[in-house]
Amino acid sequence: MAKEYKSYSLELAGRTLTVDIGRVAAQANGAALMHYGDTVVLSTATASEKPRDGIDFFPLSVEYEEKMYSVGKIPGGFNKREGKAAENAVLTCRVIDRPMRPLFPKDYRNDVLLDNLVLCVDQDASPELLAMLGSSLATCISDIPFDGPCTATQVGLIDGEFIINPTNAQKQVSDLALTVASTREKVIMIEAGANEVPEDVMIEAIYKAHEVNQTLIAFFDKIIAECGKEKHTYESYAVPEELFARIKELVPQEEMEEAVFTDEKQKREENIARITERLTEAFAEDEEALAMLGDAIYQYEKKTVRKMILKDHKRPDGRQITEIRPLAAEVDLLPRVHGSGMFTRGQTQIMNICTLAPMSEVQKVDGLNEFVTEKRYMHHYNFPGYSVGEARASRGPGRREIGHGALAERALLPVLPSAEEFPYAIRTVSETMESNGSTSQASVCASSLSLMAAGVPIKDMVAGISCGLVTGDTDDDYLVLTDIQGLEDFFGDMDFKVAGTHKGITAIQMDIKIHGLTRPIVEEAIARTKEARMYIMDQVMAPVIDKPRAEISKYAPKIETITIDPAKIGDVVGKQGKVINKIIEETGVKIDIDDDGTVAVCGTDAAMIKKAIQIIESIVMEIEPGMVLNGTVVRIMNFGAFVQLSPNKDGMIHISKLSDKRVAKVEDVVNIGDEVTVKVIEVDKMGRINLSMKPGDLAAKGVPKHQGGHKDGE
Repeated sequence: MAKEYKSYSLELAGRTLTVDIGRVAAQANGAALMHYGDTVVLSTATASEKPRDGIDFFPLSVEYEEKMYSVGKIPGGFNKREGKAAENAVLTCRVIDRPMRPLFPKDYRNDVLLDNLVLCVDQDASPELLAMLGSSLATCISDIPFDGPCTATQVGLIDGEFIINPTNAQKQVSDLALTVASTREKVIMIEAGANEVPEDVMIEAIYKAHEVNQTLIAFFDKIIAECGKEKHTYESYAVPEELFARIKELVPQEEMEEAVFTDEKQKREENIARITERLTEAFAEDEEALAMLGDAIYQYEKKTVRKMILKDHKRPDGRQITEIRPLAAEVDLLPRVHGSGMFTRGQTQIMNICTLAPMSEVQKVDGLNEFVTEKRYMHHYNFPGYSVGEARASRGPGRREIGHGALAERALLPVLPSAEEFPYAIRTVSETMESNGSTSQASVCASSLSLMAAGVPIKDMVAGISCGLVTGDTDDDYLVLTDIQGLEDFFGDMDFKVAGTHKGITAIQMDIKIHGLTRPIVEEAIARTKEARMYIMDQVMAPVIDKPRAEISKYAPKIETITIDPAKIGDVVGKQGKVINKIIEETGVKIDIDDDGTVAVCGTDAAMIKKAIQIIESIVMEIEPGMVLNGTVVRIMNFGAFVQLSPNKDGMIHISKLSDKRVAKVEDVVNIGDEVTVKVIEVDKMGRINLSMKPGDLAAKGVPKHQGGHKDGE
């Protein structure tokens, strides 16, 4: 007899969303088996019984496990089992974490794990979306303190129409890939990639998703009411007001304001370190206070910065509310790379390097989405310790690096030329030189510079900027800050990153620390970022380089493409690859052939590329009477000479066709290895090619156009 459980269903964007509670994973604090179409994801929420000692933050972990069996595949590699999380899984974890983290109590110190197991994938229903919904619901019905629910909706844009929760096939042709998470009243997270979508359309799409989210919240409320557990009590780690009062006696408000009021990060850190040292000495005898001192100083610094901004309209570095830090742009820092650019914004500095390679170098993607099997453009982001003055060795990219790289990649994808226009795999790498606020958006600017410097024909430059927020006690009491530095991000309520061109938005990422944003805040942030973006492009980037260079670097590989009849691919490759390998050996080029007949010839020597193309064209060419061709004598017989016209085609010159005069012996006119010009007299029914070298036959047409030849009269 099957286990009893509760099941709830909702029709959502043409598919059925079904939630099973109590069917599996009963020992987790909360579990929901989520179905959407044929996609199935198990979401669980588990918390430790006791708080973690010695930490001053909420320890939330999010996992998203992509199982290859969910799409009927066995994992690649020797091990044949799932290993390190793929990039898509890491990005999904980040997008689940961002809306949910602000809804947990700030003074909660118990470990919480949100685990999402992808069990089955229907290409028409997103497992990522289902995991977001499942994580929220599993936490809401658990006994873990959580101020939910929050829900998420995806929006596409095809032919000017919004598509709710688009299928994977629809996502491939959509001008928008938007994910919006909401609480009951407000938007709490925005993630978007877009094909230069205008600001007003983007706002409309965000609030279209917000409407759908309200339907989902009502659906969740019913489930929580029937299945939800009572929330457990927990040990609060909030700093007592008495401790704040004692600290303020020792360090008055004015002194703290003076300590944080500087545009140099190191100077500010030195000031805070001196205050910390003083207070540590003052509370040396009070162990309880000493244990909370670090958190208390952090809170004091945070309250001071927020008051200065909100009440006094003073920013820590002295800037105006809408003022951007000093900007600088340059290109060609590195002489031998294919393209390089550097973008500096205050104490944030990114150097970006662009590398071009043949299409064979595209990244293969082994994931659950059958429509995404490779990546032609790769953007990688590195964040070394020295960029923030830390003696920290690199241990490879973490979730932050992967997230920042993906955001910049998403921002630049819409302006890249197609593979037909520009047959190259493209990699850009952002090296963080200095970090003090929004390195991801500086990466967007630096990438634009390096792509244009490399001669990649992008449609328009892309720039990115980040806005921050400080809120008061009411929804109307807030201040939006243009170009936030690290401290304002750290102590503020929002990091609203927007990248785009002159035409519109290409990427958005919004992180917040409060329980959502009102529509006026969203609209103001988008308007501010547009204004800043235009300034950066027109006043900072364009004077350095305003359009892509006409030629790629002399150090970059040159690629020429031709199209051949797919039926002739076998002729070009030859038995066991002998023909193509001989061409490669002879010319030193690299040749890639697609199934559709597209042939890409890559090399550094233009003459060798041309030669390889001529050979390939000669192989696939249909030989017809009247053509004048070049060839090489390869065999001599008593009755004539055989001439190789291409690696797979020979023709014969009968002794009578060697000259206008009588020829006694073939060797009197030609020898093996001679380069000769011949005319095609006949191609018989057996496919045999009869040639002539008689000047009278060649007539005035003399020199052929190329190896591929030409007909009389051309």
